[in-house]
Amino acid sequence: MFQPLGFEQRSVITSLGRMVYYTNAGAPWQDDTTTSTEKETLVFLHGFGGGSSAYEWSKVYPAFATEYRIIAPDLIGWGRSEHPSRDYRIEDYLTTIQEFLQQTGSSPVRVIASSLTAGLTIRVAIAHPELFKSLILTSPAGLSDFGEDYSKSLFAQVVKVPIVDRLLYATGIATSGGIRSFLEQRQFAQASRVYEEIVEAYLESAKQPNAEYAALSFVRGDLCFDLSLYIQQLVTPTAILWGQKSEFTGPEIGRRLAQLNPQAIRVFQQLDDTGLTPQLELPAVTIGLIRRFLALLDESPIEVTY
Repeated sequence: MFQPLGFEQRSVITSLGRMVYYTNAGAPWQDDTTTSTEKETLVFLHGFGGGSSAYEWSKVYPAFATEYRIIAPDLIGWGRSEHPSRDYRIEDYLTTIQEFLQQTGSSPVRVIASSLTAGLTIRVAIAHPELFKSLILTSPAGLSDFGEDYSKSLFAQVVKVPIVDRLLYATGIATSGGIRSFLEQRQFAQASRVYEEIVEAYLESAKQPNAEYAALSFVRGDLCFDLSLYIQQLVTPTAILWGQKSEFTGPEIGRRLAQLNPQAIRVFQQLDDTGLTPQLELPAVTIGLIRRFLALLDESPIEVTY
């Protein structure tokens, strides 16, 4: 769905089903003298929310397609990947992210991930550091950080009511108006930056058969955890980018998380006038910062910037 020029759809089989990904396998990125396997790999992992998919990074990753082999999956339960009819748990994503990286990478890779998926990726990197060369994360969080448990919020409790949850998804999440309202009011700092293609891409993903299972597991808080209990174990060189107006977890939580592990987390950059997904809201700025972070993380440990 909405894949950029020169990118092909491929897939691997995980323990929870087929996982689709997009990679720069065609012109203008490949020619007769260059194959994608000769390039270092950049993996882009999208966050969670009604209609999420690899589209979230699609305005960013083509900028790196000349230099890198790009891998951008739809996670299980999202986009064009399989949507098992199940209540999803944290372990489902820890396992399938690990399996995906093992099947698509022959050496440690650089992973760029956002929000709750970024928090889950930190946990995968702790358990399997051999899979990772570096991490660049936007607003990584467990959404129950430092004991602030989202799953106990009023909205999460309402969504736990049977029938009400499906009704809410059908009428308030998987509709053009519902998606636009969420993007404008909660995900973006500036509503004027939400344009029709973004809404259409999110809606297409939200309308996939059984898409409500993963989305409702997320909204109920079934996938939340306290990242502060894990982040000190991270050893992978990491840079963090945080939208100043992120509605779900603000930059003050991000700084507290980063300060728990200055050895691994070498950069913390707040980006003003952006919300949860700067990669969609200000993609050109995000591209420039990712390039800067890639270079910084290749250097010897330096003084941490917060």
